[in-house]
Amino acid sequence: MCKLNVAILFGGNSSEHEVSRASATAIIEGISKEKYNVFVLGITKSGEWLLYSGNTQNIIDGSWEKDSNNKKAFISPDAGVKGIIVLKDDKFEILKLDVIMPVFHGKNGEDGTMQGIATLADIPFAGCGVTASAVCMDKVMTNTILACNGINKADFYWFYMRDFKKDPQKHVNEIERKIKSYPMFVKPSNAGSSVGISKVKNRDELLGAIEIASKEDTKILIEEEIVGQEIECGMLGNCDPIVSIPGEVIHANEFYSYNDKYNCTDKISISANLSPEVSLEVREVSKKAYKLLGCAGLARVDSFVEEGTNKIYVNEINTFPGFTPNSMYPKVMEHTGYGLSKLIDELINYAIEGEYS
Repeated sequence: MCKLNVAILFGGNSSEHEVSRASATAIIEGISKEKYNVFVLGITKSGEWLLYSGNTQNIIDGSWEKDSNNKKAFISPDAGVKGIIVLKDDKFEILKLDVIMPVFHGKNGEDGTMQGIATLADIPFAGCGVTASAVCMDKVMTNTILACNGINKADFYWFYMRDFKKDPQKHVNEIERKIKSYPMFVKPSNAGSSVGISKVKNRDELLGAIEIASKEDTKILIEEEIVGQEIECGMLGNCDPIVSIPGEVIHANEFYSYNDKYNCTDKISISANLSPEVSLEVREVSKKAYKLLGCAGLARVDSFVEEGTNKIYVNEINTFPGFTPNSMYPKVMEHTGYGLSKLIDELINYAIEGEYS
C-alpha cells in the first residue's frame, strides 16, 4: 500500500504559538511513519514558513527555527499544484500532498485562515472548514448562533472597542443591566486558551479587564458567571460525530487560565463526576452544538453543569483542541477508545472523506 503524504503545520503569529508547537510535537511523534510520509512545516511568529526535518523535540523550545537545514517553503494556493513549494537558491521543487494537518491554536491558523489556504489549494485537511473555524473562534458569533437555536448560554453583552471608547459609561451601564451582578468574565471575542480573559468582581476591575482583553481583540465579550462543574467533551467525525466520555476540569484557581491549562495547575478528571443522566445530556448537547456550527473532523465542546440545577450551558467550542501532554482532548478520546495513533488515523480518514460526507 502506498504511503500518504501528510503535512503537519504548526506555529504562526498567535498568542498560542507555543501551545501549537507542543501539540504538533505530540502529533509528529504519534503519527505512524509506516503509513505516512510526514512533512513538517513550521511558521515563525514573524510569519516565515520553513520546512523542518530536524529533531522533533527542538520544536517545543523553538530552537527548530535555527536549524541550518531549514528550507523556505509554503503551501501553494494553486489547486493545480496540490502541495508544498520548496525554495532553494533560484530553483524550487514541489512536494505533493494528500492531507494537511493544520495544528494551530488561536488566530491566524485555527480561525479559518489556514483552512482557507488548504481549500484554495484543493488539499484535504483535518478539522473544521473555513466557516465553522471562523465562527467558533469568534465567541460572540458562537454565543449568538447557539442561543438562537435553543442551547443554553450564559447571559452576555458585547461591543467593539471603538464604540466603548466613545462612551465607556454607557457600555458599563448596559453590562450591569444585562448581566445584573458580579462576578463577570471579560473575554476577547477572538482568542483561545483563556488568553486575555479576566474574572472581575466590581466596576473598577471591569474597566481594567476590558483594557487587558482589548490587547487581544477589538471585539470584547462580557459574560455572567455560571457556578458549577466545567465539563469538556471530545468530538470526532463529520456529519455524525463520535462523542467522548465527558472530562471535568477541577480548578485550583478561580477559572481555567492559560497558566492552569499548560502548567498543570488545575486537575483533569477523565471521567466527570456526573450522574449517568446528566452525562448523557451533556454529550447530546455537545453533539447538537457541534452540528449546529457546522464542525467537522474534531473539536472539543466545553460546557458548565450548573450547581444545584444541573442545567447545561455550552461555554465554547475549540475547533483544533490542544494535543499537549496536559490537554483534555487526547485524554478523553483515549478513554473513549481512540489512542493517539488511531486518533490521528481517523482524523486523516475524515479529512479525505470530506466535511459534508
